[in-house]
Amino acid sequence: MTAEWTIRRATVDDLPEVLRLVRALARYEKLEDQFVATESDFREALFGATPRAEIWLGFAGTRAVGYVTFFHTFSTFLGKPGLYLEDLFVEESERGRGYGSRLFRFVAQLARERGCGRMEWSALDWNEPALKFYDAMGAKLLDDWRLLRLDAAGLERL
Repeated sequence: MTAEWTIRRATVDDLPEVLRLVRALARYEKLEDQFVATESDFREALFGATPRAEIWLGFAGTRAVGYVTFFHTFSTFLGKPGLYLEDLFVEESERGRGYGSRLFRFVAQLARERGCGRMEWSALDWNEPALKFYDAMGAKLLDDWRLLRLDAAGLERL
């Protein structure tokens, strides 16, 4: 790595960079048509009366080149909190420099410090680079579980 690498929690002033990076992830995942979040949405979700998630930015020098987003869950079987990793992203031009590993290890350490019994996330089945990365980090692919979702329309119907 050539530039100094730092990780810090995003602030309200970072929201334009957060949106830029999240849009880049959506583009990479071929889901940009589903990216509708606004700066206002992020301001409320991250810094409002009841923060729902955390975003931490990774900087190469003074430039944000990656981020992690996560929130806490709870395991009734463990009787402990968990950490759900929503996003881990490093700009394509910055990959291969160890930044993703540093962000991942950082979140794992936060989970340990916060008494979490586990950390979970999902990855797109076609994203071989991500799957190989997580395998190298020691993650186990859970073949016996399936991700289910109710979108806004489904929630409304219920």
